[in-house]
Formats: sequence, structure tokens, C-alpha cells
Amino acid sequence: MRYLVTGTAGFIGFYVAKRLLDAGHFVTGFDGMTKYYDVSLKEKRHAILSRSNGFRAEIGMLEDTDALKRAAEAAEPEIIIHLAAQAGVRYSLENPRAYIDSNLIGSFNMLELARSLKVKHLMLASTSSIYGANEKIPFAESDKADEPMTLYAATKKSMELMAHSYAHLHKLPTTAFRFFTVYGPWGRPDMAPIKFVDAVSNGRPIDIYGQGNMSRDFTYIDDLVEGIVRLSTVIPSEENRVVQEGVTDTLSHHAPFRVVNIGGGQPVELMHFVETVEKAVGKPAIRNMLPMQQGDVPRTFASPDLLRALTGYVPQTPVEEGIKALVAWYREMHPAELRE
Repeated sequence: MRYLVTGTAGFIGFYVAKRLLDAGHFVTGFDGMTKYYDVSLKEKRHAILSRSNGFRAEIGMLEDTDALKRAAEAAEPEIIIHLAAQAGVRYSLENPRAYIDSNLIGSFNMLELARSLKVKHLMLASTSSIYGANEKIPFAESDKADEPMTLYAATKKSMELMAHSYAHLHKLPTTAFRFFTVYGPWGRPDMAPIKFVDAVSNGRPIDIYGQGNMSRDFTYIDDLVEGIVRLSTVIPSEENRVVQEGVTDTLSHHAPFRVVNIGGGQPVELMHFVETVEKAVGKPAIRNMLPMQQGDVPRTFASPDLLRALTGYVPQTPVEEGIKALVAWYREMHPAELRE
């Protein structure tokens, strides 16, 4: 099949594209190569993908409709997987306009593109941040999610709402999947897993917010990709509506549109996560205990029931195994630093 995948120089997009290429599909990758973090890491990811004859890279911003059209002409996609976005909860406090440009205007442009191409399935990356500080756990897709704690979360919820309207008006089959703290090799250096591994490896302090009284439903990258690939074949329609005791399907009654969590439903206490990093690195962390940061939530906890009902799959990699793989990759990428 032919895919257009946005964000292929990013962490998740890189892995999704690689998985599709390894399966023999054709992938056109679209990425803006922004300087939100080290561009050289993004270039290395694209270089790996470019080893495949089935991959073509198009560079451009989501706000640039002409660049998107060029990518579409090259891709002739049957499925679009839209992963590109301005990510990061805390950065939204520093540069809010980047989230409006990328996550709202850019997502609108993707919806228009998918409509004009009449793709078989549009898949959109959303986030667990949408649930805000919900007290009901685990977080189910049918839960109210109208009190975002950050602009990042607000833009992602807005994207879901716009996508529902397009699915209804244009009969555009759409799945929005909500991520839960994805980590692993080649991950984003601004996220806690790599920041902790880097700091502990090099004897620098780590900042532990909320005095460590937080938990996260961590998702290893391979598990996330498996969920995305499986969902890509589950095109929202009345024919595949889930009717199962204890499971609420989010398939709209007015559109071929569905929201699905991709998370294992096994939250990890932050201090246990720190101890896991210490064990994998082989050094104790210098712990800088701090109060809760603005925009942070105390916990995330996915209900995986709908994902399981639709795909027969639930993320299951233990955090100990995932961190071990992350540390091994980090040491391979930073041998000089570790010798100092």
C-alpha cells in the first residue's frame, strides 16, 4: 500500500515509517525539520529511512499548503498517518503560537488534503494530555475531556473535533489515537526518559517534579507502533462497531470517526521509574526534588479495553525492559561522553 506519513524525522513517525517500509509498503515522509530539538537527530532518522527504495522524503511545514500538495502528489496515498505536530507540554508555555500554527492550522490543512484525496483511512495522533487532571481512572475514551491543562492539550482536542466534522461532512474514515508517554531508542531528548538516562549517565542532577508523587502510563515505542499498524486496518464504520460488555466504543453515530487510547493501562510511579533508570545505568541519580510544574498532571492511566476489542492487542513491554533498551541505545550513540 501507499502511505503518507507526517513527522517521519520525529521519534514516532520514524518508527511507524520504518515498520511500514519493512513490511514492503511505499512511504512518503513529510517533516518540517524544526529546531525544537537537535535537527541532527532528525536527519539521522531520515537517513536510516532513506536506505529503503520505498521511502521518499518531502521537507516542509504543515502550514505550507503547497508543500503538502507536493508531498501528496509524490505519495498518491491510500492511508494518511498524521503524526507531525508541535509537541511538548511545557514548551507550550514558552511558544504558544507554534502550537496554533502546527496543531490547528497544520491539522486543518491535513484534513483538507485527506478530503481532496479521498483516502481510505486518515489516522491522527492525539494525546493523553487531553484528559487533563481527570480524577476518574483509568482514562476511558468516552470520558469527558473538556478541561485541558495546557494549550498543547487544547490544540489536540480541537484537532479531534475538527476531524469529526470532516468525517461527518465528507464521509472521511478517521481514527484519532491518544498516546501515553511514549519512550524508547531514538526518542525525543526533551522527554524525561532520555533526560534521566543522560543525566544519570553523566553524573548530573535530575529534576523530579511533584516531589516524585506522580505516575505515568509509559508506552514503549514498539508497542505504540504495533497499535497504530493494527488500527490502520480497522477502518471506522458501523460494520466494525464494538458491541462487548464492559467496553464503550467511541465510533460516532454521525460519522466514520473513532477515538482510541494506545496505552497499556499499567501506570508506573515516578520514583520507581527513577530507580529503574538507576539500575539500568548502574549509577545512583542525584535527585533534585521540586514542586509540581505548571501544566503537569499527577497521573496518566489508560484504559486499553477499546484497543483490545478492536485489535486484540494491548501494549505490554515492562518499563524495566524498555529502559534497558533505551540505555543500550544511548551508550551506542554517546560512547565518547561515557568515557570522560
